[in-house]
Amino acid sequence: MGDDIAAAVYTREQRQAYRAKVRRCLDVFERMLVEHSFDFDQPMTGLEIELNLVNDKWQPAMANAEVLEAIADPDFQTELGRYNIEFNVRPRPLAHDSMIELEQTLRDSLDHAESKANEIGSEIIMIGILPTLRTEHFETEWMSANPRYRALDEAVFAARREDLELDIHGSGAGAESLRMYADTIAPESACTSVQLHLQVSPADFAASWNAAQALAGPQLALGANSPFLFGRQLWAETRTELFLQATDTRSAELRNQGVRPPVFFGERWITSIFDLFEENVRYFPALLPETTQENPEEVLASGRAPRLQELRLHNGTVYRWNRPVYDVVGGRPHLRVENRVLPAGPTVVDVLANAAFYYGALTRLSAEERPVWTKMSFDAAHTNFVSGARHGVDAMFYWPGFGEVPWDELLLRHLLPLADEGLAAWDVAAPVRDRLLGIVAGRCKTRRNGSWWQTETVAAFENRGLSRDDALTEMLKLYSVGMHSNEPVHTWDVPD
Repeated sequence: MGDDIAAAVYTREQRQAYRAKVRRCLDVFERMLVEHSFDFDQPMTGLEIELNLVNDKWQPAMANAEVLEAIADPDFQTELGRYNIEFNVRPRPLAHDSMIELEQTLRDSLDHAESKANEIGSEIIMIGILPTLRTEHFETEWMSANPRYRALDEAVFAARREDLELDIHGSGAGAESLRMYADTIAPESACTSVQLHLQVSPADFAASWNAAQALAGPQLALGANSPFLFGRQLWAETRTELFLQATDTRSAELRNQGVRPPVFFGERWITSIFDLFEENVRYFPALLPETTQENPEEVLASGRAPRLQELRLHNGTVYRWNRPVYDVVGGRPHLRVENRVLPAGPTVVDVLANAAFYYGALTRLSAEERPVWTKMSFDAAHTNFVSGARHGVDAMFYWPGFGEVPWDELLLRHLLPLADEGLAAWDVAAPVRDRLLGIVAGRCKTRRNGSWWQTETVAAFENRGLSRDDALTEMLKLYSVGMHSNEPVHTWDVPD
């Protein structure tokens, strides 16, 4: 959800004071990387899942406040739209049977939340973009009652000084296009994702982030689950392009000049986490310029870990697909790579299979003597990212040693064996590895992911004579059944 803020509009003086404070925090952070010890006694992972609410007609239910009150669990929080909630999973190690225990914990928590949502007429759907969402749903009170969201909306349009333009052209058989304007950041709320956290040491951060960037394209081809937006079939993972355009603070002229967008893949491999925070401060203006009373130099001099709240708040408004995170828990600072590439869903076991692949492959890639990013340009990694999002199961990637290669061949021949080795290095039990990575292998062998199932199912209903809206609704009903079954999406039937 992000840090709470107090104001929605800021003065020039506040912006100047905030810029100066952010730079002080950056200087202190640089010193900490050299002088301070960071918490890394045991590698920890974390998970966040963004969810959608629908009513009995399978339309968005603008009821998150009521649903959260009924759930009464602090692990569930608001998200941008009133039809969104977020589930935060407490950090844990991966070793032994932890991921099987996590699967049961997730299912129990989500089942409890679902039962409470049902009591007030709502249902929870775990999907990248809710396919029954329409622009007219934003004509009501759509934004959650949190000052942060209102402030972000004000900040984006204060920077743009004009409406947002969404212009997304689909690709592949049956793909369509969408072009429209929006006078709020409401379309951003359509993007519901899974965020994977990995705690790393300062010395290991650069290798972990570089490996995560290299894996972003394969992640999307494997896990795409967002083919429809406002009734149109667009990219296999439309969410990535929608998020970029729906938060864009740049006018067309600034885009033409090459100014960086807040949703940022990056432009180079890094040598330190400091590279990313320095880029944030150098290139991105503040969206939420709120200052605190903390004196970071004095706190550090006293031997304690400063919160560096201004630096953290600024970092929270630069939406990298692999975001650096600095945090302080129990008085001890730590660093995390926050992977924001994947959409939510389709099932709990699919989410955990995606996570197992990511953590395992990243562990091995980041430890290689001659790592992949020394043999591949950063532009190639970005091209792979776009290909995975645009084409899904039809994606082609460039990979050193393979040249241009289909995504499924790359995973089956190279990345899946690496993921298995990486999980073994975490002491993940062999049956757990076999089960979760077996799901990944099954998706590769059948060339089926959530996006494939959605588009094929909608096409089947349209072939029966249903309208697009009715086909999407019927598809969502079947999706909900599959989601609750917890059977991997590549095993789901497509209607005749």
